[in-house]
Amino acid sequence: MLPLLNLKAQMQTITPVHTIDASITVPGSKSLSQRALLAAALGEGESLLRDPLDSEDTQLLSAALRAFGVQVDCTDARCWRVRGLGGRLQRPSAPLYLGNNGTATRLLTSIAGLASGTVHITGDERMAERPIAPLISALQGWGVVIKSDLDNGCPPLTIKGQGIRGGATELRAGQSSQYLSSLLLVAPYAQERAEIRVAGKLYSRPYVDMTLAVMREFGAEVEANSELTHFVIPRGAYQARDYAIEGDASSASYFFAAAAICNGQVRVENLPLPSLQGDARFLELLEHMGCTIRRESHGVSVQGIAELRAVEADMGDMPDVAPTLAVVAAFANGISSIRNIAHLRVKESDRVSAVVAELRRLGVEVREEEDAMHIHGRGGSGLHGARIQTYNDHRIAMSFALAGLRISGVEIEDELCVVKSFPDFWQRFQVLQY
Repeated sequence: MLPLLNLKAQMQTITPVHTIDASITVPGSKSLSQRALLAAALGEGESLLRDPLDSEDTQLLSAALRAFGVQVDCTDARCWRVRGLGGRLQRPSAPLYLGNNGTATRLLTSIAGLASGTVHITGDERMAERPIAPLISALQGWGVVIKSDLDNGCPPLTIKGQGIRGGATELRAGQSSQYLSSLLLVAPYAQERAEIRVAGKLYSRPYVDMTLAVMREFGAEVEANSELTHFVIPRGAYQARDYAIEGDASSASYFFAAAAICNGQVRVENLPLPSLQGDARFLELLEHMGCTIRRESHGVSVQGIAELRAVEADMGDMPDVAPTLAVVAAFANGISSIRNIAHLRVKESDRVSAVVAELRRLGVEVREEEDAMHIHGRGGSGLHGARIQTYNDHRIAMSFALAGLRISGVEIEDELCVVKSFPDFWQRFQVLQY
């Protein structure tokens, strides 16, 4: 894993800058890395995953896959080797601990049904509060014996691996697209043709599109209607392959946002456009706020503007960049409304309340609703430094670091929480401060 800056530190102080002109690369996409790991693990033969994300989340997932008998070699950080078992998974000898990795917990829950015995999935205290009941119900519709150990619809979970029957099941979409992605990824290994019907509102559709793209890249067939409410997945198997992973659009958002609020320029060299990642649409929001976006031969650049405009934004399809946008909005002129974000309350923290609390700590006027926040930006005037609480949430830490580029005295507590998705964030962030 990549080294961290000052491992003994418990607080990061941000140095303000006058402007920015920088070129950087970002780690591989967390979402694509985890999906590709799972497809490769279920495939037959050796897959090469190029430029994956090496972070706490992907290391936890890799360790869990090894417990199923999959060979995952992360020795070369630029190219991981995964030797899959063709869907024939061993029973882990101990519970699978996944920390607060919601993606891995949900995706592995379905795959555990393929194991040759009982599987226990557990995590940290916050993971035990994150709902998974819709996925449990849908898997039971496929004949999987699964329960929430505390009968509260959250992990820890017990799954009696005996194969997945398949046939038709219904998913009550709930507050996460990860339920659907979990079912889709395992569906080719069902004992009969699998069918999924989605009832209710599907959040974060781009993540489902991403899952389908990865499945097809690894050789699986999927039939889906245009609304992504009905899927048919024939029996099949993933094929080993050489797979390149895009730079992470969520990670790139912090550097694009830095250009926006500092009237500077930042180039991210390894984010392609178009991208498989819905969070790349964050660039469109910055453009609405007055920034200039340029697609270049090796990535994307953002040129900021002296007076950012407020924005109306529906973040239902890109929740991970909502905290980033909220901080940018504090430096815009006018009232920015960030809507359709109720599902942020069941992330690593209650991100709606966390963002509101920390913006107020900086002197920002903000109004919170269950599904929205309204930020009164005054071009950054009247704001002051503060010690930012991170709630052990990597996205809160990285988003609020941006404020310190414009405001003196911003300190980030428990800054090492960034290891979850971006282990060397603080080293790369320093590039903006010189």
